[in-house]
Amino acid sequence: MPFRLIPVALSGIVAMVTGALATDLSAQAPHILVAALAHADDEGPIAPVLARYAREGAQVYMLVVSDGSAGAGQQGHIPRPDGTPTGDTLATAREEEARCAAQALGIQPPILLGFPDGKLGDYTGDRSLIYRVTQRIAEELQRLHPDVVITWGPDGGTGHPDHRIVSGIVTQLQRTGAPSVPERLFYMSLPVESIQAMNPQRGAPPLLVPKATYFTTHVSFAPEDLAAAKRSMACHRTQFKPEVVERVVSATARAWNNAISLIPAFRAPAGPGLFE
Repeated sequence: MPFRLIPVALSGIVAMVTGALATDLSAQAPHILVAALAHADDEGPIAPVLARYAREGAQVYMLVVSDGSAGAGQQGHIPRPDGTPTGDTLATAREEEARCAAQALGIQPPILLGFPDGKLGDYTGDRSLIYRVTQRIAEELQRLHPDVVITWGPDGGTGHPDHRIVSGIVTQLQRTGAPSVPERLFYMSLPVESIQAMNPQRGAPPLLVPKATYFTTHVSFAPEDLAAAKRSMACHRTQFKPEVVERVVSATARAWNNAISLIPAFRAPAGPGLFE
């Protein structure tokens, strides 16, 4: 009898220990945060948040859909530095800028999908494009299995069509139950002060910034996170002159006041942060 009980008891102990270890390892697994962006410089509105969570141990990724070859300046809302390259040369430069920005924020290397800049919605020119973009975003989110995703709101922040399309696709994936797309989906936005500082001649476009009542999630950040955000913006040398970086970061920091407000796409979370 004793010789029968001992193996059974040992197997029970092994099962309990194994289960405890699995639970402990699961509890220690880092959170995963993905910023789904259209362009390499789109991280600006949430850069301190990305820096904060990376500093606290989360795995933070930037998923950049377009190759940046058109350049934001050609859309008219950002004055680019003189002598900026164009086409494939610009795309290559912006890849390096994205890597520089990720390093400045302390996050994972950027995931660059390389779709044509400014043409994500070119249904007439390429009717399969929007479906290929959707499929690639879905594949990357399934691979990363994020706990939280942040993307542009339906306004696109600056109104850029590529921003709007990426926002719509990510929202669509969540609504359709695509694998590994979390319910914790948040929309980011640019404060009016940021838009005005970006291009003082034009100011803020009308009917663009959401009402304050929608911003129900407020994520605080530390001074070192703001400093990292400034370094990340300075990485995008083809897009921003140094004086633009100084002007925009100063105006945006005052508007943020040490916390960035986000809009939950669906059910509002109960906690003060992204993962609570």
